[in-house]
Amino acid sequence: MTNLSRRARVSVFAIALLALPALTGCSVAENMVGGVVSEAQGQLDDAVSDALGGAGITTDGELPSGFPTEEIPLTGEVLGGGSAPEGAGWVVRTELAAGDDFATAQAALEDAGYESSAVNSDADSGFGTFTLTPYTVVLTVATDADVMTATYVVTKA
Repeated sequence: MTNLSRRARVSVFAIALLALPALTGCSVAENMVGGVVSEAQGQLDDAVSDALGGAGITTDGELPSGFPTEEIPLTGEVLGGGSAPEGAGWVVRTELAAGDDFATAQAALEDAGYESSAVNSDADSGFGTFTLTPYTVVLTVATDADVMTATYVVTKA
């Protein structure tokens, strides 16, 4: 088991906190001011990356750099995410399709061999931790304004 440095753990959680609000308001802001917001977002992403020692944030529907797509099954359409320096961890946010919910995302991880723990869910939300060496995935699903999103926080176990 690899222990992450304190800086790497702080970076992963800082990305999670910073990426969620940025991803939520991005489409509204782009409709209001078009290219100006895109340029400002790029500058903000660069500033956040510099401040977090090389961490990166995406708000363009792309997975963050280095995300282990072969090992982590995602459910829904990728909205964006973030990556900690040196591959220490990632955050990805997806929008779930109609009919998908926490159980769908949970099943995808478990079908890939992940062992679940601390799972709790209802019709509109859910939370759980999933582990398969070398990764730990903390999955949260929430509904906001009739849009259900899943947030995956991935660290190396």
